[in-house]
Amino acid sequence: MRNCEYSFHRRLRRNIFVPLIISLLAVFARGCTSVQTQKAQFVDVDKQVSSQNFSAAINSLEKSKTINYSKKDRVLYYLDLGMLCHYKGAYVGSNQALTFAENAIDELYTKSISKGAASLLLNDNALDYSGEDYENIYLNIFKALNYANVKQFDEAFVEIRRADNKLSQLEDKYRKIADNFNQSDDAKKKLQAQKMPFTNSALARYISLLMYRSEGKYDDAQIDARKIDDAWVAEPSIYDFPQPKLEGCLERSTKARLDIISFVGKSPELFARVLTIHTFQDAVAIYQSDGKNEKQLDIISWKDMKDGYHFKFSLPYIEKKGTIVGRIAVDLNGSEVASLQLIECIENAAYETYKLHEGITYLKTIARTIVKGIANEKANEELDKETGGGMWGKLTRAVTGAVVDASENADLRLSRYFPANALVGECVINPGTYHLVVRYYSVDGRLIHSDDKGLILVAANSLNLYESFFLN
Repeated sequence: MRNCEYSFHRRLRRNIFVPLIISLLAVFARGCTSVQTQKAQFVDVDKQVSSQNFSAAINSLEKSKTINYSKKDRVLYYLDLGMLCHYKGAYVGSNQALTFAENAIDELYTKSISKGAASLLLNDNALDYSGEDYENIYLNIFKALNYANVKQFDEAFVEIRRADNKLSQLEDKYRKIADNFNQSDDAKKKLQAQKMPFTNSALARYISLLMYRSEGKYDDAQIDARKIDDAWVAEPSIYDFPQPKLEGCLERSTKARLDIISFVGKSPELFARVLTIHTFQDAVAIYQSDGKNEKQLDIISWKDMKDGYHFKFSLPYIEKKGTIVGRIAVDLNGSEVASLQLIECIENAAYETYKLHEGITYLKTIARTIVKGIANEKANEELDKETGGGMWGKLTRAVTGAVVDASENADLRLSRYFPANALVGECVINPGTYHLVVRYYSVDGRLIHSDDKGLILVAANSLNLYESFFLN
């Protein structure tokens, strides 16, 4: 009789408890969408940007703010808004948005340092987006351009110095990150701080040079010119293209100088790569599959690890989007007078600085996946004891496994509207009024876009700076 009673209560717990658990897990699985990066909602804004309709792009972005950006994505929102305002020529609005982004980045970085190793097991997708290094640097460079366009040079120089300071602090930042990780109990493999590939922006120096020269400060402009030369010597992974010929930029002249800066191409994008973990006695192995075969990528010593666990996780990787533009010509009064030269590959800077923290992302994700996976396995073992395993056991394992996998989506968040490349050119001409058109040609020589600036006034002893954009 006692055995029958025990069997009855066991069936009752199984019939009530298991469906309840599965229902709760289903709700949790739906909640895992909060740690998934969504991109499809930007299609309309991207189309408007590609067609150069920046006013419409800003309107769409602002109307869909609550849909496209959550509270934890406020940095992304202000970066995207700030860049679109810059392209529109709304320089005050651009600086306001980029300043909001910069302040939030500083605040979130301070918080992350205070948390230290305690944040190692938190999924990046669930955290506030705190900005990539290249975003934090180039927001100051575009703020400098905003100020330069309205002839507020003192404010522009402040932004150039901020960008320069951030570049000089990058190496120290990643040394601290490596030290914090290596001191953590979760550090099963030592993280090596990498050599800094980006310490000097030629674009920032060029903008500074133009402003100093317009003020007659040729000694200061000469320092910037030397810094531009240094970039090609010290940073070959960033400046892997021919250095622009700027020899005449410091020659004194009674004529006027017309300067053009063009931004082309699309911002880099993040994609997910799926990897698997297989555990062994006191070790874990990381594999990548091409759909047919698995290739071992890494093996990590892991004290007290048991044999036989298998987990899946995804990691982000960055991909350059480039540009369809092959050549940019400057026309004055219907005649071509110059071709622009590449001075900054912003996507190179994005790519190289992103790779600085790939190591910490890799090790954190492995540690997080294993902790979650083992906890899930132990929970399933307890459920098996309660339910007797069988069909319910298989079902609960399938559901809980799916939940763990769903909670380990790669963080694919990046701002969308920084350009890929910056090109510059200068014309030394008589002061006067000119009709300016910037023409964009494909790699095979086809005209693909004309940016008609209309009539412009070019004055001597002044900064005559015009920007042009084709973000394709």
